[in-house]
Amino acid sequence: MDYNKLANLLFPQIKKTPEDYEAIYPPRNLPEGAKVTRLGPSPTGFIHLGNLYGAFADERLAHQSNGVFFLRIEDTDDKREVQGAVPMLINALHHFGVHFDEGATIEGETGNYGPYYQSKRGDIYQCFAKHLVSKGMAYPCFLTEEEIAEIRNEQESKKLNPGIYGTWANHRDLTFEEVVERISSGQPYVIRFRSNGSLENHFTVIDGIRGELTMPENDQDVVILKKTGIPTYHFAHVVDDHLMRTTHVIRGEEWLSSLPIHVALFHALEWPLPTYCHSTVLMKMDGETKRKLSKRKDPELSLEYYKQEGYHPYAVREYLLTILNSNFEEFRLANPTASIDEFEFTTDKMSNSGTLFDLDKLNDISKEVLAKLSAEEIFFFLLQWAKVYQPGLAELMAGKEEQMLRILSIDRGGNKPRKDLIYCRQIFHFISYFFDDHFMVEDDYPKEVSLKDTKEILNRYIQVYDEADNQEAWFEKIRTITADLGYAVKPKDFKKNPDQYKGHVGHVSNVIRLAITGRTNSPDLWEIQQIMGLQQVRGRIAQAFQDIG
Repeated sequence: MDYNKLANLLFPQIKKTPEDYEAIYPPRNLPEGAKVTRLGPSPTGFIHLGNLYGAFADERLAHQSNGVFFLRIEDTDDKREVQGAVPMLINALHHFGVHFDEGATIEGETGNYGPYYQSKRGDIYQCFAKHLVSKGMAYPCFLTEEEIAEIRNEQESKKLNPGIYGTWANHRDLTFEEVVERISSGQPYVIRFRSNGSLENHFTVIDGIRGELTMPENDQDVVILKKTGIPTYHFAHVVDDHLMRTTHVIRGEEWLSSLPIHVALFHALEWPLPTYCHSTVLMKMDGETKRKLSKRKDPELSLEYYKQEGYHPYAVREYLLTILNSNFEEFRLANPTASIDEFEFTTDKMSNSGTLFDLDKLNDISKEVLAKLSAEEIFFFLLQWAKVYQPGLAELMAGKEEQMLRILSIDRGGNKPRKDLIYCRQIFHFISYFFDDHFMVEDDYPKEVSLKDTKEILNRYIQVYDEADNQEAWFEKIRTITADLGYAVKPKDFKKNPDQYKGHVGHVSNVIRLAITGRTNSPDLWEIQQIMGLQQVRGRIAQAFQDIG
C-alpha cells in the first residue's frame, strides 16, 4: 500500500503539513516551570459545580506558576449545543472569580493559539489525520452501523471486549483499489487509528493526582474522524493540547479508561504527553452512603443554584480549596487573613478516592468568610444580588444604605463577631423583621410566661421604653419589670429555686424580643430598636397586643 497516495486520495484539499502547524503554533515563551492549562467544556448550557471545581484547579495551577490558563470550547457535537451557552459559561465562571488569559470570550477570541472553538479547527484535525494515514497509522473504515452491531453482538455472546480491533477490524488492510472502489460507489467512511498495541503489554505514566499508573496498552482501532469529517474527542483534544502547548490536563476520572487511547495517539504523532491529572467525581452523603452528585436529584450541582441563593464568590472559592487540597485548612488556620492566592496549590494534594461535597460545610465556611467582610461589602453584594433575583427587595433597600449598614453591622465588630450570615437569601430573611411588609412571628412566646403576664410585660415595657436610654438604662427597666412580676432577675436564681419564681429575666426579655422581631433569637435587641426608631417599636408592640388577643 502506498500510504502517501491513500492520504492524498482521502484528503486532497489539505495542503498544509504538520510542520506548517508546528511553526504557526510554536512552543510558548514562558518562564521555566510555568504551566499551561485549559478548560474545555461542551456548550450544553448546564454549568455545574464540577466545571468550577476543575476550572479553579486549572486556574490555580497556571497562575501561581506564571503560566497560561485558556478556554477552549469543544463544540464538535452540534446536537448537544445550546444557543448562548458560551456567554453563560464565561459569566458564571467570572462570577466566581475564574478568569482566562486567552481563548474564547463573550466578544470573540483572544490569543495566538486559536481558533479556540473546535468547530473552527477542521482543517487542522484533517491535516494530522492525513499525516497518520500517510504513515500507515490510520485508515478509512466503511463498516456500517448494522455491521458494527453484528460485531458487538458476536463479541458479547463470546464474552469478548467490545470494539473494532484485531480480526474485527475488517477494513484495516483493504487495498488501495478497494478503497477507491468503495469511495467511488459512494460508501461513507470514518477514519480509524490503526492500533499496534496489545492488552498483554502495559505502559506506565505519572498521573499528577494519582501518581504512577500502569495500564494495558490500547488495542482498539478507534475512530478519529467521523463520517462528517468532525473529529472525536480522543483525537481533537490530543491535537489541540499539543498545538496549544498544554502542559497539564485536569479532567474527571471517567476519562481514565480512555487514557491508553490518548497515550497511543500522542506516541503515534511523536509528541510529548502532557501531565494528566484525573480528579475524582464530586460525591455527597445520602443517608449513610456516598453517591455521585446528580443533576436530577441535587440542585446544588448547578452553579446557578449558588447565584440564586446568593453565596459570595469568596466563600465558594474558599470552600472549593478545602476539597481541592487536603492541606488548605491547615494553611487557613495558620493564616486566617491571608488571600487564597498565597496558598500553594498542588495536584498531588487532590483526592484520588472520591471528593465529598458538603453543603453544610460550605455554609460554615461562608459564615467565616462573611464575618471578615465589611458591612459595606455585604450590602453592595446583597443589593446586586437582589437586583437580579429579588427586584422587590432591591427597591426596598434603595435609598436606605445608612440603615442597611447599621443593620448589617450589629454585633459584627470586636474579636468575636457574630457569624450568622451565610448567603443573600438567608441574609435577607435574617434581617427581614426590620421591614414591616416582611415581618412575621416565627416563634412561640415562652411557655414560662402566661398570656396575662405576656400582656402585662408588653404593656409595662411600652410605657417605660425610651429610645434615648443607653443600653444599661434600657435593660435596667426590663429587670424592674421582671422583678415586679415575680420572675428572677438572675437566671441562676431561677435555676436554684424554680419554685420561688415564675421564670427569669431571659423569659421576660424574649417576650419583648418576640413582639419586636418575631423571633426568640436575634442580635442585640437594644441595637435593633435603635435602628428601628420609636414609632416602629411602638407599632410592633401594638401589633403584638392585637395578635395575642
